[in-house]
Amino acid sequence: MAARAGVSRATASRVVNEDPRVRPRAREAVAAAVAELGYRPNRAARSLVTREADSIAVVVPEAEDRVFGDPFFAAMLGGITQALADSPAQVLLAMGRRGQGGEKIEKYLRGGYTDGAIVVSHHRDDRIGEVLRETQLPAVYVGRPAGEPRLPFVDVDNHAGGRLAAEHLIAQGRRRLATIAGPQDMTPGADRLAGWREGLAEAGISTDPHEDLTEVGDFTAASGGEAMQRLLALSPELDGVFAASDLMAVSAVHALQAAGRRVPEDVAVVGFDDSSAAALCRPPLTTVLNPVAALATTAVDMLLRLMEGGEAQSVLIDTELVRRTSA
Repeated sequence: MAARAGVSRATASRVVNEDPRVRPRAREAVAAAVAELGYRPNRAARSLVTREADSIAVVVPEAEDRVFGDPFFAAMLGGITQALADSPAQVLLAMGRRGQGGEKIEKYLRGGYTDGAIVVSHHRDDRIGEVLRETQLPAVYVGRPAGEPRLPFVDVDNHAGGRLAAEHLIAQGRRRLATIAGPQDMTPGADRLAGWREGLAEAGISTDPHEDLTEVGDFTAASGGEAMQRLLALSPELDGVFAASDLMAVSAVHALQAAGRRVPEDVAVVGFDDSSAAALCRPPLTTVLNPVAALATTAVDMLLRLMEGGEAQSVLIDTELVRRTSA
């Protein structure tokens, strides 16, 4: 671009970064070169000069209905925005699942439109991690990415949370136990299921695949109700259910009640997240805490450290059981 404009690289850089000291003729030459070449300034490089970030992208590789329909995402976006309230950076949302939506996210991240990224939600088959490594964009995951993590992340201890749910239901005297697991191409879904099964095994309850009452949902309300109906068909006498998200758990409660089962007298139900849906459920939902505010704040602190040229170590946050009436 500098060569096309007939100016030095330093002058071209000053024009791009809106330095008022550049002479009008040079400014016009650089502007013409920018238009001719279709140049887009790299925001990350610009931030090295200005020492301020223009924008931070919150990347959510999910469909729009999932993002706007799940209170977890609303709370996470609110937490990130609040944590950046004193920063000059603007928070931008990039979302889309598979196909064209995923391609848009990749193009956005490669285009130099943002100074850093916080990736919320991750599927094994998305290519976001690969793109972030190639572009070397400062980035942090909320939720442990699948496989061997090459980028720092902050996550709740999902394995321990699944185990807490199992231990609580067993302590309540429940023995015919079922679970509505989250998607197994996501680490929260896989880790919560693994912790659940570990808790059952330590109590001497079989986790044999032929006896294991497990149905898989996608963390949405609709999938929870459908999975609960399938579980009732498989085992009408079940007396305890752990659903890997509050939305699935609330719909499971509704499905049980529609089938004539009392909650918790006949069937105890435990969810995961401690979202607004848990307190609004009738009966109120016993659930495993997903500390969204702490996750958001930690992710922002880690990202700002990376953007300043420092390092960030992955963080795993403890969880706890929030006891309410459903179990």
